Amino acid sequence: MMYDPTEHRIRSFVTRAGRLSIAQARALETLGPQFLVEFNKTPLDFALTFGRAAPTILEIGFGMGDTTSHIAKGMPDTDFIGVEVHTPGVGSLLKQIGEQELTNLRLIQHDAVEVLTHMIPADSLAGVHVFFPDPWHKARHNKRRLIQAPFVKLLTERLAPGGYLHCATDWQEYAEQMLEVLGAEPGLLNSAEGYAPQPAYRPLTKFENRGLRLGHGVWDLVFVKK
Repeated sequence: MMYDPTEHRIRSFVTRAGRLSIAQARALETLGPQFLVEFNKTPLDFALTFGRAAPTILEIGFGMGDTTSHIAKGMPDTDFIGVEVHTPGVGSLLKQIGEQELTNLRLIQHDAVEVLTHMIPADSLAGVHVFFPDPWHKARHNKRRLIQAPFVKLLTERLAPGGYLHCATDWQEYAEQMLEVLGAEPGLLNSAEGYAPQPAYRPLTKFENRGLRLGHGVWDLVFVKK
């Protein structure tokens, strides 16, 4: 059996057994077979998965899916793959897919590093979204943060030339780390001088709105593959 480096690493998430609502459970049962893609260690054929050839954007850690569904609805000519480990979030986004009749969205309930390593072909993605990943704000937990050099290298390899990586965080110290790590990746160019203006496609979340009212900052970073 080959050694798999993705199976021996510090994970950036803790799996929580959140409670499923009745609507989320129903969405998993009725819409899961159509919109959930099972994890396996073979490259995903995007055209076969979506039934068309279109630019494909990967979102990592979509939470309850409100931002994901908003962006997918506003960009019908682009396909989206959302990756999330928590079942209530998957159920919530499946429910929104049904309510909004979104056909350009597929979900994978699995660890993003393993999905990227095994399922996403090199040079295939038009973009990657990583919005508000866990900041792991205690110093002893910083090593759990998702945006670190090896992961950014993996993301860059999966982006097509000209594809972009968009990260957002409301934790300033993490934003500074992101800027340093992304800036050190030789395959990426910063689209802005430092932090980027918030792209029009990314809506403000309710937590972000609350934070802005309290005077908290939000930092967007948009880097492009050379």
